[in-house]
Amino acid sequence: MSDVHNPIIRDSRKPANMVDALGSAPTSPSVGMPRAGAVNAGAGHADGSRAGAAYAGESYADTPRIDALRNLRADNQQDPLAALGPDRNTPTGLSASSIDRSITRVDPLIARPRISSSILCVLFGLLLIAAAFGVWYGCVFTESGQSYDELIWKQLPDRAPAWSMGLMGAVAHSWLVIAVSCVLAIIGIVIAALRRRWWLLGQMAVFAVLCLTATRLKGLLPRPFIINTESPAANSAPSGHTILAAAAVVVLVLGVPRAARALASVVAVAWSLTVGVSVMVGQWHRTGDVAMSLLLVAGIALLTLTFTRASGMDEPGRRVSSVSIQIVGTVLITGGLLLLAYSAYVIWQVAPGLTISASWSVEGAIISSIVGLSGLAALTQGLILTFRQLTASPLSRLGLIGAPPAPPRR
Repeated sequence: MSDVHNPIIRDSRKPANMVDALGSAPTSPSVGMPRAGAVNAGAGHADGSRAGAAYAGESYADTPRIDALRNLRADNQQDPLAALGPDRNTPTGLSASSIDRSITRVDPLIARPRISSSILCVLFGLLLIAAAFGVWYGCVFTESGQSYDELIWKQLPDRAPAWSMGLMGAVAHSWLVIAVSCVLAIIGIVIAALRRRWWLLGQMAVFAVLCLTATRLKGLLPRPFIINTESPAANSAPSGHTILAAAAVVVLVLGVPRAARALASVVAVAWSLTVGVSVMVGQWHRTGDVAMSLLLVAGIALLTLTFTRASGMDEPGRRVSSVSIQIVGTVLITGGLLLLAYSAYVIWQVAPGLTISASWSVEGAIISSIVGLSGLAALTQGLILTFRQLTASPLSRLGLIGAPPAPPRR
């Protein structure tokens, strides 16, 4: 009695594996020959016996066609990027560079920021550098500017709050400024190295060289004699210690991951402002020198961010918007602009008494100086934080979910 008279009842709700079926059951008698034990003795029942044997679980010998299907299936399992292009399946494996090129073709934002972000970095960077030289020109080449700087230089040490003198006196030591700044910069460099952000380390090196070059402007920029001043003309703009402090915290902001950028920016504002005010209290530099330094460092930082690429960006799959960056960046930029507006208003109020060193203008000049530098520190660090996030974490398809896993090496 053959299997034709005893059919096997299958569960219609049971899932079927159509891929495995290719290797276990033939679709037609031409695929392969049945095993010797599968054929019944009666010739009239040969077709029924063969069909019954197939339903009963007996398989046929593998053919080249089934081998090819199995090999193709294995290749697809080892290469999860096969859907990204027609030439993804290669029998010899894939190199890391070919995978990166294929992913970049699908989503260019994996390897570079948006063009609009780069353009904004250039525009704001050049604007800040132009503002730095505008501040220098106004404080050096005008009578009101020199009078403003000179008045604050002479009166600030005696009028600084008592609670701040201890901190200002400690930070006024050159070795302490250098030590703390170096520690902050090293922290940023080490974090970037641990995260394997090699391109970012190159950006940091270029940024440091440009900031070091900016300190050489002190010996090149002229300071003409317009009024009699007691402050030394040789120690002019920009302030080297302020550039060092501001550059060190920028390196820290660039090196830390997204979750720590907002906190690093707050530290950057506090340290750069503290050093800037301390060199004024110590009568090393004037207000214009410190303001020019902060603007120069921020402008150089934004120009450096223009060339963010590949490993200088956040890892794909972790590029998401950050609430902390949005809040801190908005507060720093908005607060900085408001403080600068108030400082400009106070300067406009005391401007008539600057050239004659009127006593009623001293308090307003000092307040405008501290408030203005606070606004500059907040604004510049807020811009750096914002553009670092824009260039490092552009929101895109693969940037949000991450690239598919790389195939294993064969």
